Amino acid sequence: MVDPLNAWWAQQLVLCGWAFEPDPTVVDAAMAASRLAELGCADRGELGWRLVAALVPGPENAAEQLAALELLALAAAAGWLPEARARAWVRRLAESISAHYGRLDDWLQAVMHARSAEGWVRGDDGLFDACEALAVLEHQDEGITWERLAETLARRSPSASLWPDAPEESVWRLRAAFSPVVALPPAAGIDWPEAQAWLREVWRVENRDDLLRLLLWLSAQGDRYGWDLDASKLLDQAPEARHQWLDGLGEGRPYGQVLLGFLSRGEPLEWAAWDWMRLIDLAYAGWSLEWLGAEEAQAFATHAADLLHHRYSDWLALVSAYQRGRSLYEGRDGMAELERDWGLLLHSPGSPWRFDMHQLVSDDQQRAASAALRAWRRDPRHWVLSLAAVREPDLLFRQGPDLSLDEARRDDARHYLRESLGLYPEDGVAGLARYWLPAQAHHLNQLAADAQHRALPALETPFGRSATEAVTLRERLKGCSRYAATIHMAEKYAFYLQMAMDSGDFEAAGLAELAEALRSVLCRFYPTPRRLLEAWAQWEQALPEGEQPPMHHEIRWHLEDPGSPFLYLDWQASDWQEPGPRPDLTRFTALSLVGPLNAGAWSEPLAESPREVAAIREWIDGHYGLQSAEGLRDFLDFLLASGDRQEYQINYAPYTLNDKRLEAEIAILESDDCGEEERNHLLRLQRVRDNDAGCSEVDMTAWDIAQAVDLAIAGRQLGWLDAEAFGAVLDRALTLAQAHYSGWESYARGLYAGFAFFMGETEEREQYLTSFREALVAWLSGAPPLAGSWASLDFPGARPRHWAPMHIDTLPGDARTLH
Repeated sequence: MVDPLNAWWAQQLVLCGWAFEPDPTVVDAAMAASRLAELGCADRGELGWRLVAALVPGPENAAEQLAALELLALAAAAGWLPEARARAWVRRLAESISAHYGRLDDWLQAVMHARSAEGWVRGDDGLFDACEALAVLEHQDEGITWERLAETLARRSPSASLWPDAPEESVWRLRAAFSPVVALPPAAGIDWPEAQAWLREVWRVENRDDLLRLLLWLSAQGDRYGWDLDASKLLDQAPEARHQWLDGLGEGRPYGQVLLGFLSRGEPLEWAAWDWMRLIDLAYAGWSLEWLGAEEAQAFATHAADLLHHRYSDWLALVSAYQRGRSLYEGRDGMAELERDWGLLLHSPGSPWRFDMHQLVSDDQQRAASAALRAWRRDPRHWVLSLAAVREPDLLFRQGPDLSLDEARRDDARHYLRESLGLYPEDGVAGLARYWLPAQAHHLNQLAADAQHRALPALETPFGRSATEAVTLRERLKGCSRYAATIHMAEKYAFYLQMAMDSGDFEAAGLAELAEALRSVLCRFYPTPRRLLEAWAQWEQALPEGEQPPMHHEIRWHLEDPGSPFLYLDWQASDWQEPGPRPDLTRFTALSLVGPLNAGAWSEPLAESPREVAAIREWIDGHYGLQSAEGLRDFLDFLLASGDRQEYQINYAPYTLNDKRLEAEIAILESDDCGEEERNHLLRLQRVRDNDAGCSEVDMTAWDIAQAVDLAIAGRQLGWLDAEAFGAVLDRALTLAQAHYSGWESYARGLYAGFAFFMGETEEREQYLTSFREALVAWLSGAPPLAGSWASLDFPGARPRHWAPMHIDTLPGDARTLH
């Protein structure tokens, strides 16, 4: 029995010069493929475009509709299309033709007119012969009349969709932005013959690993990142500043002009579809080349669809965003050409987009795709990479398979570690522990909690008042009390760790353990990506880096972009571990007794590199004449037992009881030429006379205590003190401080008095004293917050006065006192 639709299809092919054959697809496959190429249809993507265009209604489209019927027969014969889908297309074409032409002659006249206008018909005779042949066929058993076709279409439904529509296939409708996908799976030879060359020339992608890194970059950052940051910063700028920005772009000026044009006319500043649509296209390319498996390609495409669903309400919103992105990329505003570029996909009845874009993938598919994206970033290295990339965005090009770095990049990393951190390969992985500063995070959390309750120390101190800028920084901490401060320290640590990885000079397994420890800590303090990013943004705003531009725009971007890598990291807290030691609160308090003598007392001292050891030994020898561990231990005992304070009590305190004797002694020394020792004695007598820095009234034990802690830290760094001996020094220092002082202010008075009294003769004395007073102001007031730690710590033995932070990011031993 003759199939009515096939018979009608065969009849139309007679108009294309075919002999009538009841089954139009019975053509040699090789011949069909050759004929497709002759008709300018070299791949299935072009076939898709021809079919979409053929279903645009109107008599002017008759030639395209007839050509589409021929292409469908050839595509089915060549194996490009499943027969059922080819027949579905034929049916849709028949429905369209039947709906617009009431009679067969009308259809034939439309074809004749269209082909004549395009120069396809030479004279009337050729067309008349074709029409005559068709008329004869209509009276044969194999033929089908116009009326019978209409009846057939009315009573039968199509057996297949025009487009791949299985649950795992619908997402590929999105690729129609580049080329419609008429059948799956893809095959490079008939879908994208030039795919590999295109990847190499346009994207510099040579292999699977390159492609994976590119796909992850497009999902997580793409071109939109830089454009978004530029736009957000320009929004806050006056016209003059915008023009200065444009002038500084150099070769990027066309891009800048487009962006400023968008800003000036109020164009929505949204273009993420430019990245996410290309993500789908590249996943398809990888699948067609068999660089990606079907499930891998599907996961990337579904992930892109999920991102698009987050951002766009419909197809028009999507293509408008893509058009903006293309305009910025090409440096040419193409928004006026939106309808020309996208009208076919938006309006053709045969478009793969005649479908609710939010139904392309199911919730289960989205969850599976998200899991696949997390799997690519499962190793802790991606935590380090993501954190460090906020400071150096290009690092996100290195997601996915590990990348071998060139020597230039390794040299850059080595230079940074050497010049910025003083970290050398011989320090080993253990050397990175000195940059993990949980005590600093505790200090910030405590200040924030006290700021929230208006319990911060007074800004007026015995040594002056903090500068306005420093006070402003302290005031900003009020907004940070809900957010653990570890991220403020940890993101810098992550950058250092990334540089160590890049240098290639440190043991890889050890670095991996540090990365896992970093991940573990952050997952413990921040249960979700949003919580971490919000904390980071809050602390960044409160404590911007003075020497670097603030990163609040960059952090906010990761909060707002649904593709941010932070959303797809392995967010699981494992067994508690940290990249470095966490001192208890008592130990941190003891270390803080060093005060401004050592600005780096935020962590336990660790063994230093040979270079640093040499510098420390030179300092100890030059200032104290100490050249051995035994000599250091003896001197520490001296400082804690008697120290400089004993010298004052023996040699200078008696003069405070006899002014005349003091004046006589000063006069004698001033009348003669003095050696260095006599000169120092004279200066100290003069300070006693003038009660300089309160030396005649203040207990200067703090000076000995601070020196002892400072030297003990140095001894630990040199390896001259073991952990037990170091701890013993700190315990004695705490006991001595508690016995002599009631709080940090009285301790600071004693420290300053000793510093001023025992300073040797120097032209920079006033400069040193001024700097020391300013440091003491900052340590006492917490303004600026990171100057020192006294403002967040209870003095040894003093009544607790601080408010408990709202989270667990504190040092062990913290007193939980109800207020």
